[in-house]
Amino acid sequence: MSQTMMIAQRLYESGLITYMRTDSVNLSDLALGTAKEAIFETYGEKYYKFRQYHTKSKGAQEAHEAIRPTYISNVEAGSSSQEKKLYELIRKRTIACQMADAELERTTISVGISGQTERFVAVGEVISFEGFLQVYMESNDDDTEKEQENGLLPPVKLHETLSLKDIVATERFTQRPPRYTEASLVRRLEELGIGRPSTRAAIIETLFKRHYIRKERKNLIATPTGVELIGLIHEELLKSAELTGIWEKKLREIERKSYDASTFLDELKQMVAEVVHSVLSDNTNRRVTTMEETVKEEASKKTAAKRKASPRKPKAATKEAKPENPPADEWVGKPCPLCGKGTIIKGKTAYGCSEWKNGCTFRKPF
Repeated sequence: MSQTMMIAQRLYESGLITYMRTDSVNLSDLALGTAKEAIFETYGEKYYKFRQYHTKSKGAQEAHEAIRPTYISNVEAGSSSQEKKLYELIRKRTIACQMADAELERTTISVGISGQTERFVAVGEVISFEGFLQVYMESNDDDTEKEQENGLLPPVKLHETLSLKDIVATERFTQRPPRYTEASLVRRLEELGIGRPSTRAAIIETLFKRHYIRKERKNLIATPTGVELIGLIHEELLKSAELTGIWEKKLREIERKSYDASTFLDELKQMVAEVVHSVLSDNTNRRVTTMEETVKEEASKKTAAKRKASPRKPKAATKEAKPENPPADEWVGKPCPLCGKGTIIKGKTAYGCSEWKNGCTFRKPF
């Protein structure tokens, strides 16, 4: 996500998009007029629908409007493929948000078996009017057409009697929720009202730097240090994401003068006093595993597993056993505690992972 912000920064500095560190959803009158022209010219009048997403509709001018192309030109030929993709994403969203809604026809078939009380229901959808989906369908950015085909149901009539043969029952199990990726975690932070567009990526980057999380392919995994930290914090308020969201909401209400600042301060003082009293009253010996301990534990486990998998061969009686010299550095060559794939290497100022090019963020200063 921080990489996306850097690409957007380059587009902004090149004059191709407006200021991108904003959470506004409103557009200027100029942007709305340009979007309307693009819709009429490309898709026709029936696809246009004015949506009132402009700064004057709120009664006040905002510092920055929603992210949009500046319409100076298309992305320059010298731009990278990543810049072109991000620019195109912004351009399409700007146009699509002013287009008419898509219309879907939903078909529901409810089937009962003669003599049985159970009923089986199938639901399918067919796109009857593309609306804003036209923007994405023209370049197959999503699987709209494929989903349309998969949503078709056979033509039937009300109270029709069917003869079904060769019915096969398939047993399936529910799956656990997927792990967060950087993109899905940013969306979750946005839903909870945590941070701003310019800070959410930095929040996640801080978790990496403090070794609270690590990345496994695209998925984010909590490290033992991160899990233990959350476990030892008994005060639920200190680890409540919802509370942070509530604070952000109240601060914005204070900006709009719809919430009293002194009331908010009184609430904070009361909460801090309760938390401090709870911490001072707790005599539990709380402890978090350090990164050094994690490295040694992981290395010890992997060494033991290797020995178990391949026991040492007895040396020939004719050869005299020679003591092996200890490694010059006790860290170098050990398995990486974060990704588990690479080995620890030594740099000029810190130890790192040999898989750093593939995204491993392990780093231990000297």
